[in-house]
Amino acid sequence: MRTFMLLLLAWALSGGPSAAAQAVPEPPAFDHSSWDSLLQEFVDEVHRVDYARLLQQGRAELDSYLSKVAATDPDSLSPASRKALLINAYNALTVGWVLEHYPVPSIWSTPDPFKASRHTLGGKKLSLDEIESLLRTTGDPRIHAAVVCAARSCPPLRREAYTAEQIDVQLDDNTRQWLANPALNRFEPETGRAEVSPIFKWYRDDFASYPGQLEGFLKHFAPEDAAPALAGKNLQIMFNDYDWGLNDQSAVGEGYSFFQLGIDWIKNLFR
Repeated sequence: MRTFMLLLLAWALSGGPSAAAQAVPEPPAFDHSSWDSLLQEFVDEVHRVDYARLLQQGRAELDSYLSKVAATDPDSLSPASRKALLINAYNALTVGWVLEHYPVPSIWSTPDPFKASRHTLGGKKLSLDEIESLLRTTGDPRIHAAVVCAARSCPPLRREAYTAEQIDVQLDDNTRQWLANPALNRFEPETGRAEVSPIFKWYRDDFASYPGQLEGFLKHFAPEDAAPALAGKNLQIMFNDYDWGLNDQSAVGEGYSFFQLGIDWIKNLFR
C-alpha cells in the first residue's frame, strides 16, 4: 500500500495525464509572403517571368527572401513546411541565378547551372540538383510539376508561393494545369495516346510507387475532357522535345535551338 501511495504521489507531482499527453509543439511555419508577392507581380498568366523589371524593381526583395532561406534548416520544419520551402527555394534560387546573368537565352548559357553547389539553404551550400534530390526523397511525384528550371518547357511557375497549409491542393492544381497545357502535354482520348513532357521520362522511376505507375499518374491528372475516355484504355506514352529557351516574357530565349543547347552544354563541360 505504501509503495502504491508513493507511485501515486510521484504521478501527481509530475503533472498527471495532462503533462504526459501534452503534444509536442508544431515547428513554426516559414513565411513565404515576400516570394508570394514577387510571383504575383512579375509572373504573368502564361507563367512567364518579367526578368528585366524584376531585376530593376524586385531584386532587393528577392535577395532578402533568399537570405531567410539560406538561414533556415528544412529539417527543422514539419514535413509539409519542408516540402513547401524546398519547392519555393528551388524556384526562387533559379530566378535569382538567371537575374545574375540576365539577359541570357537559356539557363544553360550560365556557368554550370544545375550541378554547382553555390546556393545556400539551411547554412549549407547546395546545387539546384541537390535541392531537387531532397524533394525527391519525399516520394511525392507531384513535385516535378512544381519545380521550375527557367525553361519554356518547364511546368507552370505558380503565381503564388507554396505553403504548408495548402501544399496538397496546390500540387494537385499545378499538376493538372501542367497536363492541361497543350503546348507542353497533349492527350488523344480516342486513340489513348499521350504526348507528354520528357520530364516524365527523365524521372520515370519517381512515378513507380504511384498507383498504376506513370500511366496511372497521367490518367489521374489528365485534363477533365480527356480523363473519362482514357480510363479504360492502355495509354500509349510518347515524349515531346524540350525547349530550354528562357521562360522570359520578352523575346529573350525565343528560338533557342538544340544546336545552341549543345554548344552551351559542351562549354559547361570545360568550365
